[in-house]
Amino acid sequence: MRKDNKLKRAQLPENFASLEEFWTFWDTHSTSDYEDMMEDVDIQVDVYSSRVYCAVAKDLAAQLRAHARKQGVSTETLINLWLREKISESTQIG
Repeated sequence: MRKDNKLKRAQLPENFASLEEFWTFWDTHSTSDYEDMMEDVDIQVDVYSSRVYCAVAKDLAAQLRAHARKQGVSTETLINLWLREKISESTQIG
């Protein structure tokens, strides 16, 4: 980072009010201007996802989102609950 950039950079917020505020800040600022304030961090990342993605028809997805909102849960949670119910029903019948 050049010395003149250090003097002109915006104050780095200590906390962001929302994720949107966080992304807005970093969409308009460069991390290279704040390298002197950053610390090295050791992390481990599990690249194997435990999620499986399935295609859902657009109109069905909209209905799922509406049902989920009414129940106060995420669309993913609602889908998993309904699938568990359906599997439970089918194993009781068979």
